[in-house]
Amino acid sequence: MSNMRVYFQFVKPYWKLIVLTLLIGMLKFAIPLTLPLIMKYVVDNLLLGDAPIEERLRSLLLVLGGAFVLFVVVRGPVEYYRQYFAQLVTSKILYDIRSRLYAHIQKLSLRYFHNHKVGEVISRFINDVEQTRNLVETGMMNVWLDLFTLVLVLIVMAFLNPMLTLVSVLIFPFYGLAVKILYKRLRTLTKERSQALAEIQGYLHERLQGIPVIRSFTLERYDEAKFGIKNTKYLNKALAQTRWNAMTFSIINTLTDIAPLLVIAYGGYEVLRGNLTVGSFVAFFGYLDRLYSPLRRLVNSSTTLTQASASLDRVLEFMNVPYDIEDAPGAKVLQPVQGEISFDRVSFRYNDKQAFVLKEIDLTIRAGETVALVGMSGGGKSSLISLIPRFYDIQEGAIRIDGQDIRGVTQESLREQIGMVLQDPILFSGSVRENILLGRPDATEGEIQEAAAHANAHDFIESLPKGYDTEIGERGVKLSGGQKQRIAIARVFLKNPRILVLDEATSALDLESEHLIQQAIEQLARSRTTIIVAHRLSTITHADRIVLIEHGQIKEIGCHDELMELDGLYAKLFNVQTLNHTPA
Repeated sequence: MSNMRVYFQFVKPYWKLIVLTLLIGMLKFAIPLTLPLIMKYVVDNLLLGDAPIEERLRSLLLVLGGAFVLFVVVRGPVEYYRQYFAQLVTSKILYDIRSRLYAHIQKLSLRYFHNHKVGEVISRFINDVEQTRNLVETGMMNVWLDLFTLVLVLIVMAFLNPMLTLVSVLIFPFYGLAVKILYKRLRTLTKERSQALAEIQGYLHERLQGIPVIRSFTLERYDEAKFGIKNTKYLNKALAQTRWNAMTFSIINTLTDIAPLLVIAYGGYEVLRGNLTVGSFVAFFGYLDRLYSPLRRLVNSSTTLTQASASLDRVLEFMNVPYDIEDAPGAKVLQPVQGEISFDRVSFRYNDKQAFVLKEIDLTIRAGETVALVGMSGGGKSSLISLIPRFYDIQEGAIRIDGQDIRGVTQESLREQIGMVLQDPILFSGSVRENILLGRPDATEGEIQEAAAHANAHDFIESLPKGYDTEIGERGVKLSGGQKQRIAIARVFLKNPRILVLDEATSALDLESEHLIQQAIEQLARSRTTIIVAHRLSTITHADRIVLIEHGQIKEIGCHDELMELDGLYAKLFNVQTLNHTPA
């Protein structure tokens, strides 16, 4: 299906409103076309006429009165409703496109966002969608109204003088040829410019998040140089498009300027010979501007539509990104579970070009059991837990919850059973209450405060300037790391899942915060199946079992005492950490 056919799916619900806007627009554009005819009547019948002066004055007053009603009383409301309805329908279409895009974003897998810069996604979502408004405003309204004006003017001009009309349109074929040759290249240049701008936005988004690193390593000049490369690339693309655009308009305007000269030459000749009245010549010259004004707008519209079409290509290219993970046909809703998780010879890699990061994992976690995943960085621990909520699909084996393959149940019902607390908790701009409510949006105030109390967060929340209504800033920037983590835990308490996943939730905290959060986690883990990814081994000695993963494979498994007695890699890691944390 072509991109325009896809776009018309968004336009179709508003076709009646578009037709109404066009009809009002036709009236708006038709009103000024009466002015040259009025001028013809005034010149031929009143200024150069032979009727008595009093009669001509009365006629002039009547003409002016009618013109006043037409141009002041009628045209104002017509102009208002034409502009209002045009903006209304365009805004509604853009609203629908953004809604569809946002829903599409929600269904894309994490793999997509790992491979694409957030700034580029934002550029398509904001800039390119906004550019497509011209496909309706210009392509479906202004173009048709300009064509209507063009046809109507040609009819009136032909009525005034057919030969002079023919002289006026002699350059039309050159217009068409210029547009055909020049605008194909312009579309390509516009698309390249948009892509270069998206790269700048992606780079800027990434750098703004990493400002502390840039400052701490004094990388300002280095980073400015890298930004300069991307900025120069955008400048070159923008200038290339601008040069081509300028050349296009210079050619078009040159062609436009030829027409009045031809009309003056032939029209003046006809007036001198007595074949054309002065009033008709004045009216004809007035219509000449009204002929070429819509023609110029049509050429401008070609530029605008070229840019809008390039943006539409980028929007639909994004909208057509396939989903890596989808519910299977006939997928069942996963009912409340006991929480047993089994990995049956699971192998996984992030893409076909990479090596497997997990290899033939065989592991069963009993319902209500606490299992810790440990090992060196890059061993596959975080990859393993990301498979449980099906953020990624495995290439080999099966993952089951209470005996049900997670690929056979809906993603929504699966994830409703799982609560996650990450090392870097994700909070959103808004109030503390709004962030906790993400765990269960219909929770009562009492349930919110109870969840916060269980997470050791209630007291510090109450000490904030507005308590639970305190705005925490983007990503919780106004809170400390420990405070953000406790709000994230409160969110999971409110959700009350059967399966709990903790990914190094205390690794980057001070001792006091770690102690409070460890207490909250221990309470949260009671009677739940809990999987803990831990770097600090002293925090998981209480786990029912500890699984050591190295190079994507399970190397050791057992409780803390069993693994210490085994005196393998776990024991060595634990002893090294204990030695490093022993006071001098």
